[in-house]
Amino acid sequence: MPSFLSALTGSFAQKADENPTVAMVEAAYVAAGLNVRYINCEVAPADLAGAVRGAVAMGWLGFNCSLPHKVAVLEHLDELAPSAAVIGAVNTVVNRDGHLIGENTDGRGFVEAMLTRADPTGSRVLLFGAGGAARAIAVETALAGAAHITVVNRDRGRGQELSDLIASRTPATSDFIAWDHTIAIPSTIDIVINATSIGFHPDVDAHLDLDVDTLRPGMVVADVITNPPTTNLIRAGQARGCITIDGLGMLVNQALVAIKLWTGKDVDGAVMRAVLEDLFGTPA
Repeated sequence: MPSFLSALTGSFAQKADENPTVAMVEAAYVAAGLNVRYINCEVAPADLAGAVRGAVAMGWLGFNCSLPHKVAVLEHLDELAPSAAVIGAVNTVVNRDGHLIGENTDGRGFVEAMLTRADPTGSRVLLFGAGGAARAIAVETALAGAAHITVVNRDRGRGQELSDLIASRTPATSDFIAWDHTIAIPSTIDIVINATSIGFHPDVDAHLDLDVDTLRPGMVVADVITNPPTTNLIRAGQARGCITIDGLGMLVNQALVAIKLWTGKDVDGAVMRAVLEDLFGTPA
């Protein structure tokens, strides 16, 4: 069993306040009997290089990065996992005897959650958003076998950039739709994903600008929002017979991937989901 310091993982975040990720990961470590801690550290952008050196010096197994560090941390790493290189951002760093490997588990967590309900192979996806989460989800969904991804975004530049990235760096094809009108879901779409912050607490009454009556029975409807887990989009999908996937699954699965990378161990995702449901409520 490793010593305390060599078993430490952590999070480089903007805020040092305890967050749901800390609570669920700590619970998973305890349940698995792992001699590991997960701590949240506030790191200013100017101090990022020093924080990375400190993590290595103290023998951390690795750490997560939140905004604004997901791109800036790249220059302090020795290697990028293939999908992280395509995404161009890192949320998880693994320390292998001082050799730092950048991973992005956001998209992988989403795909793992989706695979419990549906297989994306050969599917046509409509993705709302073009930010960091959307970028990771788009790349990993494409690598998991999606045939085509339509990016819908209000910022034309960012939306087109993501669409071009998918088409040039993954096996999937892609197109872009400017989100300047109410979106009707084309009949050819199999999977609809909200990768924006619309509907996140406290703005729980916010709605995506889409025609919910174009959601079809059997279509997969997924939302990355964790608080609340049952968003207006999820409710609309449920009412129309869709297969729905809430944001808790993505959060749990990205943590499962990260913990396996750090410790080599599989932990119990049900323990982590129970913590999140205690904090945010059980999905409807």
